[in-house]
Amino acid sequence: MKKVVLYILIIGLVYACGTSKRLITIKNVPIIASLDLINIKNDKVEVSINPGAFVANNVSFKIPMTVPGTYSSDNYGKYIQDFIALDYEGKVLKVDKTDQNTWLVPEGKKLDRITYWVNDTYDTENEEVEPVFSPAGTNISEGKNFILNLHGFVGYFEGFKEIPYTILIHKPADLVGVTTLPLEPNRKPDPLWDGYVANRYFEVIDNPILYAKPNKEVFQIKDIRVTLGVYSPNGVYAASDLRERMEEMMIAQKAFLGDVDSTKEYAILLYLSDLDKSDAAGFGALEHHTSAVVVLPEALPKERLEQAMVDVVSHEFFHIVTPLTIHSKEIQFFDFNNPKMSKHLWMYEGTTEYFANLFQIQQGLIKESEFYKRIMDKVANAKSFDDTMSFTRMSANILDEPYEDNYANVYEKGALINMALDILIREKSEGERGVLWLMKELSKKYGKDTPFEDDMLIDEIVAMTYPEVGVFFNKHVIGNQPIDYSEYFAKVGLAMIQEDIQTGYFLDDQTAFIDVNEEEGNNVFVRDNMNLNSFFINLGLQGGDVFRTFNGEEVTLETMRQIVTRSYAWSPDTKVKIEVIRNEQIIRLEGVVGLPTLKMDKIIAVEAVSADFANLRNAWLKE
Repeated sequence: MKKVVLYILIIGLVYACGTSKRLITIKNVPIIASLDLINIKNDKVEVSINPGAFVANNVSFKIPMTVPGTYSSDNYGKYIQDFIALDYEGKVLKVDKTDQNTWLVPEGKKLDRITYWVNDTYDTENEEVEPVFSPAGTNISEGKNFILNLHGFVGYFEGFKEIPYTILIHKPADLVGVTTLPLEPNRKPDPLWDGYVANRYFEVIDNPILYAKPNKEVFQIKDIRVTLGVYSPNGVYAASDLRERMEEMMIAQKAFLGDVDSTKEYAILLYLSDLDKSDAAGFGALEHHTSAVVVLPEALPKERLEQAMVDVVSHEFFHIVTPLTIHSKEIQFFDFNNPKMSKHLWMYEGTTEYFANLFQIQQGLIKESEFYKRIMDKVANAKSFDDTMSFTRMSANILDEPYEDNYANVYEKGALINMALDILIREKSEGERGVLWLMKELSKKYGKDTPFEDDMLIDEIVAMTYPEVGVFFNKHVIGNQPIDYSEYFAKVGLAMIQEDIQTGYFLDDQTAFIDVNEEEGNNVFVRDNMNLNSFFINLGLQGGDVFRTFNGEEVTLETMRQIVTRSYAWSPDTKVKIEVIRNEQIIRLEGVVGLPTLKMDKIIAVEAVSADFANLRNAWLKE
């Protein structure tokens, strides 16, 4: 019996490693991608890709230039080193690197497997002019933590993105993975190995994995199983610390969405960054169909961390509506290395951001005054971008200048577009319908497996709603006419007034009046195209001014940090002398700092408004 078993094992080894593999073409066997998280070398992970046999030469292997949800050219191939292609006898094949993300194997018929080493992005964020956004990046912390956004580790063979994958992870026994990637069926539990499967390459990159020591909570929100996994480098936070607030939030989100249901499981992968070390510095999140990677500072107090999680995770979860359910062919058949972008960031990001705020007022998580403040913050923030830029044109060209620099406006004006559209549809339907109704109808018509035609969506929306909606899109989304928000506030019995609010000298809550130009020696300058507080105005500072000296001290990034810190102890009669460079000339300014105030627009309810306006406002915010 032992001899028979041994014979079968030997046959299996020959079948897997020998020339008989040539009989199994790449189309008929899963691609096996192996990641070694144990034998780390110089902070790099070794990856092995083992495909089936190729029937033609000139085989191209690619690592993504960009991935859905990032809207930036990140070129993950620059983190790949020591790329080697091997034939069936273990001999090294010639490889030509044709661009930053592509490796060509001319003798593709001989290709057995490839191996390479992957460097992580978190360690390089402070070194690059344009680092990868942390939630879309990768982390390698030997024996402690791995952020496996798999688009940074696993690539695809050109022409074979629809081939199934098996992902094998060789990992430390005391680290556990949190992901929604399905486990490899029939694999026996092994403390040193995890196996996952994906039906195609998109599913590989759509399911990130967080490896860390056990720190997770699992809870049920109706029919959705939610897993919250947390990595806290200094042990400040446990998943249990955040569970209650996350559970409350997601219950409210489900109540808001009603019958919209596109997933049975969802994973929140939270990486808390250590600000005292060279660590992740891009805070926020990246959405996936069934999960979100979130990066936030570990130093945040619990209350602020919880609110940041509510704001950030709710946005990512609402992406299950769009673009994960409602999307165009450009998203459905995304080209990772030569993408054609959709025109509809007003919806993908704008609707999502709008919902992330609207549901909180509708479900009673925040008061009306807080909701109005958030709206006015977005109005103020949107002013720092080009308000005459066509949103559809910007979206289609978002990877190029000047559109790329306006990308962050999708979270500001994009949300405001949806607010105005929501109020307009509510008005025309006498409060019965709004943007949420519209998204539900589009979800029924399309769904995650049926994309729409990019050029047809707005016409379809107008056909589903009212001619006035078409006028709105033509003027403010396709066209370049700024929106008069007061016009839409008036429809629901609201008005805008100005008031003076107290701020810090250099900061207004989380908004800074100064910035740093990393491309020109970390020069500190006054931000342009934004409302400045009385401190800047009264001293005569202007947008674009570059600080040269402050009270006789040369201004550098480090000295400005110290000046900002000292400003918290200033009294209104503190005197300052400042030198700035303006239009290549040195300008000297001096005076007292005063009590810094900022003129801010505020939303108020109009007194004695008719019942029709009040009812429409109630339908907008409460139904």
